[in-house]
Amino acid sequence: MSVASRLVDIVFPTDTNHHGTLFGGTGLSHLDKVAFVAATRHARMAFVTASCERIDFGAPARLGEIVEAEGRVIRVGRRSIGVEAVLSAENLLTGERRECTRGVFNMVAVPADDAPLREMPALEPPSEPEDGALRMIEMVFPDRTNHYGTLFGGEALAMMGKAAFVASTRALRAPVMMAASQAVNFQAPIDGGDIVELTARAFDIEPGVGATVSVELWAENAISGLRRRSADGAFRMRVL
Repeated sequence: MSVASRLVDIVFPTDTNHHGTLFGGTGLSHLDKVAFVAATRHARMAFVTASCERIDFGAPARLGEIVEAEGRVIRVGRRSIGVEAVLSAENLLTGERRECTRGVFNMVAVPADDAPLREMPALEPPSEPEDGALRMIEMVFPDRTNHYGTLFGGEALAMMGKAAFVASTRALRAPVMMAASQAVNFQAPIDGGDIVELTARAFDIEPGVGATVSVELWAENAISGLRRRSADGAFRMRVL
């Protein structure tokens, strides 16, 4: 079954234009990244962006809001895949969501070492996990790796902290800050080019006080699809 890939981020001041809203180029970058992940997960091949069809900017994402980019495969050809990518903004305190940007990205498979391309997998019906956990993906590019070519530990902690922030904010609908990080265990390295998936679950929820969030960080080889649990931890988030 086809599961949507989701990239979740927060609109910080460095992401905004002079109007205080998300810069359009940053929004397009989110959509292109999630389209790449969706295509790669579907076919387990190397892809490049060939083109994007009409991109509609319907509403702004504002400073301090959560933005969620969702990519889902909608078309499979002989060498290419079409991914519909949608960017939505979410108000941290009210939970109000609005669609900001939508478009279709055409991703073309790139042969490895001049080898012939294998047949693309057929399009599958959509499905979604029903456990209520927050799931968000990231890509590991070279600027996030250390001298060994693996994800820098500080970057992994930043990803986990962001997942804890989003999960606790959605559970509490209040401004939160990190009060403490409980045991964080690093179990396996994450290589450059890997897809990272974070799974976060809020518990011990006390409205007006805070919540604890467990976060798992999984590394996924983009081509083989092999996954390994790379880190886990728990974070106590406190209402401001």
